[in-house]
Amino acid sequence: MARITQVREIRPVLVLCILGALLLVAAQDGQATPWAEVAAPSSGPPTVIGGVSNGCIGGADALPESGPGYVSIRRYRNRYYGHPELLRFVQDMGRAQQSRGERLIMIGDLSQPRGGRMPSSHRSHQNGLDVDIWFTLADSPAAARRLMDDRADPQSMVQAGGRSVSAAWGPAQHSLIEAAARHPGVDRIFVNAAIKQALCRNSDSADRDWLRKIRPWWNHDAHFHVRLRCPAGSPDCESQAALPGDDGCAAVLA
Repeated sequence: MARITQVREIRPVLVLCILGALLLVAAQDGQATPWAEVAAPSSGPPTVIGGVSNGCIGGADALPESGPGYVSIRRYRNRYYGHPELLRFVQDMGRAQQSRGERLIMIGDLSQPRGGRMPSSHRSHQNGLDVDIWFTLADSPAAARRLMDDRADPQSMVQAGGRSVSAAWGPAQHSLIEAAARHPGVDRIFVNAAIKQALCRNSDSADRDWLRKIRPWWNHDAHFHVRLRCPAGSPDCESQAALPGDDGCAAVLA
């Protein structure tokens, strides 16, 4: 009887997440997962459960296809869902971009309708707190769709060999990632090491605290990956370890 009582006390959305995780035990890389078959979010308040690489989300919201300063691309993947805080972040980024010019930020994958493991591209993005943002800006929503919906990625910002940024990198890209890192809800951002080095070299020496959020990681040369902190009201959300206190620009970066 005690065991039955304990099960009844578990929140329904947490039960769904646990069941989904159990179904994935037998799944192999590259195969469809049960999460990808779910077409719509669950009902109820937004709740982040588990970690970014082993979690899910209840009550997710859908990011509108476009808004001031941004356009959501590759909608056919059905990966444009997230916690309301993530959608607010995207909208904040869009408004900041709108203040800088007429071109649009291209927003890539968020999460699936109820999160969970995706069949391709990502191991993270599972609990509604991750989003990919492309460095290439679009002239219009139609131009973004022409560029992205053929499944080809925009140009890399890093030269062949991975040692330095390419001619495609410029002030617009620097401003974009700096604005993301300065957002109070952002926990960390993953980007190619050469881009991190460029940011370290060209940032104000007196105001560098935002650089600590920029973490060098393989690939991530045409886009950067933003991860938010666990939001209030999600006690089952698992945070990552705290970042180091320095700006991450020491010799070890090279």
